[in-house]
Amino acid sequence: MSLGLSKNVAALVSDPSDIHLRDISGIIKPNRLTLLLGPPTSGKTTLLLALAGKLDPTLKVMFFVPVLTRRDIVRNEIIRDGGRGFSGRQGVGNEVEMVWACDEAEHSLLWMVSDGVSGKVTYNGYEVHEFVPQRTAAYISQHDLHIGEMTAGVTEGQKANVVTDYFLKILGLDVCADTMVGDEMLRGISGGQKKRVTTGEMLVGPSNALFMDEISTGLDSSTAYSIVNSLSLPLRRISDGYIVYQGPRDAVLEFFESMGFKCPERKGVADILQEVTSKKDQQQYWSRRNEPYRFITSKEFSDAHLSFHVGRKLGDELATPFDRTKCHPAALTNETYGIGKKELLKVCAEREFLLMKRNSFIYIFKFAQLIIMALMTMTLFFRTEMPRDTVDDGGIYTGALFFVVVTVMFNGMAEMAMTIFKLPVFYKQRDLLFFPSWAYSIPSWILKIPVTLVEVGLWVILTYYIIGFDPNITRFLKLFLLLILVNQMVSGLFRFICAVGRTMGVANTFGAFSLLLQSALGGFILSRDDVKSWWIWCYWISPMMYSVNSILVNEFDGKKWKHIAPNGTESLEATVVRSRGFFPDAYWYWIGFGALFGFTAFNFCYSLALAYLNPFGKPQAVIQEDGEDAENGQAASQITSTEGGDIVSAVQNKKKGMVLPFEPHSITFDEVVCSVDMPQEMKEQGAIEDRLVLLNGVSGAFRPGVLTALMGVSGAGKTTLMDFLAGRKTGGYINGDIKISGYCEQNDIHSPYVTVYESFVYSAWLRLSKDIDEKSRKMFVDEVAELVELGPLRSALVGLL
Repeated sequence: MSLGLSKNVAALVSDPSDIHLRDISGIIKPNRLTLLLGPPTSGKTTLLLALAGKLDPTLKVMFFVPVLTRRDIVRNEIIRDGGRGFSGRQGVGNEVEMVWACDEAEHSLLWMVSDGVSGKVTYNGYEVHEFVPQRTAAYISQHDLHIGEMTAGVTEGQKANVVTDYFLKILGLDVCADTMVGDEMLRGISGGQKKRVTTGEMLVGPSNALFMDEISTGLDSSTAYSIVNSLSLPLRRISDGYIVYQGPRDAVLEFFESMGFKCPERKGVADILQEVTSKKDQQQYWSRRNEPYRFITSKEFSDAHLSFHVGRKLGDELATPFDRTKCHPAALTNETYGIGKKELLKVCAEREFLLMKRNSFIYIFKFAQLIIMALMTMTLFFRTEMPRDTVDDGGIYTGALFFVVVTVMFNGMAEMAMTIFKLPVFYKQRDLLFFPSWAYSIPSWILKIPVTLVEVGLWVILTYYIIGFDPNITRFLKLFLLLILVNQMVSGLFRFICAVGRTMGVANTFGAFSLLLQSALGGFILSRDDVKSWWIWCYWISPMMYSVNSILVNEFDGKKWKHIAPNGTESLEATVVRSRGFFPDAYWYWIGFGALFGFTAFNFCYSLALAYLNPFGKPQAVIQEDGEDAENGQAASQITSTEGGDIVSAVQNKKKGMVLPFEPHSITFDEVVCSVDMPQEMKEQGAIEDRLVLLNGVSGAFRPGVLTALMGVSGAGKTTLMDFLAGRKTGGYINGDIKISGYCEQNDIHSPYVTVYESFVYSAWLRLSKDIDEKSRKMFVDEVAELVELGPLRSALVGLL
């Protein structure tokens, strides 16, 4: 399959200065592995998403337009900008808007913005709207999103499948195929194995083009080599949204030498490719001894590449349209999903049932919680203390029935956590067209019905006759049926809130608010007569109102409540029900029944929300802010070369930094043995041991001031050793003598709503000694930010990196 990218002008987030891709063009030929290199925030992920047909549709395109004068601009919404000129924004038609900036001399309309992405991506001459790119090409994300309760083998597919077994062997996952993937709270496979699961999840599919984002992260060299073995490797270098170089790897050094940059003997080709466009590192590669050095921008490299012989050849190939008649019918996929609707539903149902078994503890805990609450309720509303003589007696029964409804509704809140935790994986697999939203939502609803039957059955069987409700078996069954609908309604409501909220914080807030609103306006706490006229609509749409009214009618319509109330003119049944503003007529049971059945439509709303809503805070590229001083400062320095070829700077950078008080420690560990209980899956495979040994008699020592590298293949136990040495692992069995302080784990767990600088400052506040003053602490934070090259991104939100 031949893939072409023609004049992809630009992709914006919201600010025209934050350009992700700039005039990108290129060709990826069949049976080739192309390496895409570039520094962080250079646009690598954006380009891969564009090639895979997954680019965010909310991005915008920028077109540079000729110079206009201020008189050519409609003066609506023009804003004076500090005396330096005029700027503004104006809609032009339905899809395009102008963004301008004019100086006092009435010059320079800078840009025009429209929705979408300019240019086109073609596969064998076909544009992405002519087929289904999500199934023709697979984008393998750099983020490992998996359901922790599933094993590595099941995540990749049916383990009995020959293709699945083949890729498990190639990726080295056959040794952990029956081990759960795990997450932040559940012990599972190692970080490198998890990265391989991410890769294998897409490799087992039918995709003919693979776009792998940071595929080698966390992999040992042998595994990475086994994946890319025997593949030719053209090279593509991207920086600041420009393609700096695209072509065979043999010519890459020749291109940069033609620009005046030479790779020293002590450096590898990958080093110069990563550093030659960086203002911080470019200077060391300058080789023209008789010429002053100046910083060469990414755009200059990109323009020079067009005139380089490799670039000229690429331009000629782009100018020649692909002959569509040469495209094999099976090369491009036109079907949205790989299997039929019944098979989709069956596979999703099997996975949901597997997850329910893996999370059986949650359901067992819910059953135990209901039993405890039922026992407490039975002692509170005991039948020997529950007469049926007065309106006050009826009020006690009304309170008991209201408590039944509230307990069932609050018990449904456990559905929120299980739904939220699975949403990131769902969004990934939905966008990759693994399955439609309905195939995911229907099993999560239908398979929970037996759980509902058990929960409601436990409560009704334990409490109904002990409390002393009407002994008629028909009313017993009607109450049982009504509470099933209440449980199904509230479960659907919470699932729908999770799909709309999409984060735990938002979902919990709105879930609790919906319950409080229903309780307040459900007719029990506030009678219908006490609800103000402008809130009465909430009363009529409250599911709790219909639940309580139906359950009251079911109880008080019995024979024991038919006698006349003391000092009254109507039956005690009608008096008690009307006292809370409810309707005593018997047909209101069926009205409430029908209303609750209709409210189960929340499950359909849940499916619609899954289909049309996207997760919050989708990561976008963050463009570094380039200061003028950096470029000017680089231009002023002089570079010379010695006869031996070593590159020497005539202006040495002044060393900067600070040293905080630090007490060195020697760390030792002796005969460390770490083991865990043997997984049930491995016992079923024939393992006879009770424990699985992860570390077997490991000993060592770390000296102060010495950096020690811990090396080993993926899954060898590197992370396990560091976790146990740092005291991060609380499960399992540990033997041996351990002394250590400080640990930086491989999982990136941060708050996405704070900036990079705020994360550093907060950590410094909590972890540095109280003897360090605020000024020294901030200076140290600044030095650390520069050390890890995050200075230009200090104001960027962590969740957008």
